[in-house]
Amino acid sequence: MKVLDAHKLYYKELNDIIKAEAPREKEIRIKNVRGQRFIGGTLNEGCTLFLDGVPGNDMGSFMNGAHIVVSGNAQDGVGNTMNKGEIIIHGHAGDIMGYAMRGGEIYVKTEVGYRVGIHMKEFGEQIPQLIIGGSAGNFLGEYMAGGVIIVLGIGYSPEESIGSFCGTGMHGGRIYLRGEIPSYKFGREVKEVALEEEDYSLLESKVKKYCSYFDYPYEEINLKDFHKFVPKGSRPYGNLYAY
Repeated sequence: MKVLDAHKLYYKELNDIIKAEAPREKEIRIKNVRGQRFIGGTLNEGCTLFLDGVPGNDMGSFMNGAHIVVSGNAQDGVGNTMNKGEIIIHGHAGDIMGYAMRGGEIYVKTEVGYRVGIHMKEFGEQIPQLIIGGSAGNFLGEYMAGGVIIVLGIGYSPEESIGSFCGTGMHGGRIYLRGEIPSYKFGREVKEVALEEEDYSLLESKVKKYCSYFDYPYEEINLKDFHKFVPKGSRPYGNLYAY
C-alpha cells in the first residue's frame, strides 16, 4: 500500500499526487488530511483511497469508480455529481452530500447535514444510493429526480431522524425511512406507498452492507419498520410554466 502524508500540502498539490499514483496503485493511504478539497475527484475504478483525517468539500466529485474510505468525518458536497464507485465514511458528513449524484453508493455511519441528495438522478442501471446510519437535516431529497436514499435513524426517534421539508420538489427516486414519521416533516410533493418485495430485497442488501462496514448488529434493524416515500408526480411545478 502506498502511503502519502498530506500535512501542509495545498489541495491542488495533494490531488495532483493522488492522480499520478492512482493508475499504478490499488490502495493508497493518506495521512493527516486536514480539509483539502476535491480528494478523489474524477478517479476511475481500480484504486481505493484510505483517508485519515477530515477531507474538505467535494470529496469524490465526478468520481468514476474508485473507492474512498474515511476514518472520521467529511465536510460538504461528498459525491458531488459522482458517476460510479463507493464512499464509506466512519463518522458524519456535511451538507449537500450526493448533490446531482448519478451513480455509485455512499455509506455514512452517523449523521448528515442539510439538502442531502438534492438533484440526485438516475438513468438505466445508473442508480445512485445514499445509506445514512443516523439522522439527516432539512430538505433531504430536495428536487430529487432519481436514486435511492435510506435513513436508518440509529440512535434517534423516527421524528428526529429527518429534518423538515423532506422530498420538497421531489419528482423521481425513492426515500426509505424507519418508523412512523409525522406528515409535517414532508414536502407536499411526496406520498407514502406500500413496500413491495423488491423494496425489501434492496433494503436487506444495503442494510447488511452498512452493518458490515460499521460493525453494527444487523438483527437490531427490522426491515418491516421502513416506510417508502415517492413523488406524487413527475412535474411538481408544471403549473408555474406557460405552454
